[in-house]
Amino acid sequence: MPLTRIVTLEGRSSEAKARIKEVVSQTIVDKLHVPENDRFLIIEEHNQENFSFDPNCLDIERSDGFLIVQIILNAGRSSEVKKEFYAALAEQLHQQCNIRTEDVFINLIEVTKDNWSYGNGIAPFIV
Repeated sequence: MPLTRIVTLEGRSSEAKARIKEVVSQTIVDKLHVPENDRFLIIEEHNQENFSFDPNCLDIERSDGFLIVQIILNAGRSSEVKKEFYAALAEQLHQQCNIRTEDVFINLIEVTKDNWSYGNGIAPFIV
């Protein structure tokens, strides 16, 4: 049950943000093998004063279409699965949302299962 955070500069339409959320969620299901109904996603918009990024770090040319996709999820996926996910997400956002692959920054944060409470103050994975 990952928690996904998408950060972008303000100005995208409601339809564009909805499509981005759908593409990110579906790619998580398809490539990280998360159940379909485990969708916990936040999209944040910031003005340029409050959202800065290096326009050419690691020789990747970024534009104002840049976005960050940060996913907190349970540890345990192989490096190969992660690489496939990164490539698939960048490509799907490009194909379905017209976002340049250079503008897709992805960060996975892996935690152990005892770091989650999904409601009612209950930690279902702590025995």
